[in-house]
Amino acid sequence: MWLILAFLSAALLGFYDSFKKKSLSDNAVVPVLFLNTLFSSLIFLPFILLSANSNVLDGTIFHVESGGWEVHKYIILKSCIVLSSWIFGYLGIKHLPLTIVGPINATRPVMVLLGALIVFGERLNGYQWIGVALAVASFFMLSRSGKKEGIDFKHDKWIYFVVLAALFGAISALYDKYLMAPVSSGGVGLNNMLVQSWYNIYQCIMMGVVLVVLWMPNRKNTTPFRWDWCIVLISIFLCAADFVYFYALGVPGAMISVVSMVRRGSVIVSFLFGAVLLHEKNLKSKVVDLALVLLGMIFLYIGSR
Repeated sequence: MWLILAFLSAALLGFYDSFKKKSLSDNAVVPVLFLNTLFSSLIFLPFILLSANSNVLDGTIFHVESGGWEVHKYIILKSCIVLSSWIFGYLGIKHLPLTIVGPINATRPVMVLLGALIVFGERLNGYQWIGVALAVASFFMLSRSGKKEGIDFKHDKWIYFVVLAALFGAISALYDKYLMAPVSSGGVGLNNMLVQSWYNIYQCIMMGVVLVVLWMPNRKNTTPFRWDWCIVLISIFLCAADFVYFYALGVPGAMISVVSMVRRGSVIVSFLFGAVLLHEKNLKSKVVDLALVLLGMIFLYIGSR
């Protein structure tokens, strides 16, 4: 069950990445990111209010549990980690082809794997190790494809931004497992709706400060902001992808290393978007990189059955 949910989250995440790329084309990063957090907060605000003031959502998967500082301090930390990943990721995806960013993000689970082995003691079988090895190989092949577009992986700062986004994303994934795991297993045992609802709101507050204090005073000297309806779609698909993802982590036996790897299958959707709608270049060599990622997904699926 948790593996099926991971694949569903991957598909939704692919649309999220695609709409994010479309929204950031010739657009200001900070206001787009702020609006993303704002719309995401508005999606979950009704669930928070209904859960706190009525019994309508009691016993459903949409119920948001209450909690004091002892709970919200963990969620605030998650907001900081995720927002760091998003800031680096948004800047990187704005300046790089989507067919480059997608496969780089697909190597993120390798970082999660190392953390899962160290922190949670998870163990992978032979098929799963093959999947991980293929993902690592795809990253090195991708650097070769990038050179054809004048992108030097060693000296391009936007590549480093995407890698940093992946690193913070991996940290966030490991932290999610810690937050969702029951207390008896060494986790915090938080409700997934509690985490997802409030971390969006905290992020919105943080980005509001960044927008007012840093971006608005200098907005005339940077890329101007323009409205794009894809900004709304970013929030919708992200919230749906994260909801399914958090629910998957709550299923007994779910392995964060495998869930994170499968989630990176989102590269299929974003790659097709970049190829068909954005007409990005050097697709033949990138298809080989993508094939390695997909083959890795297959081995992970076989190893998880």
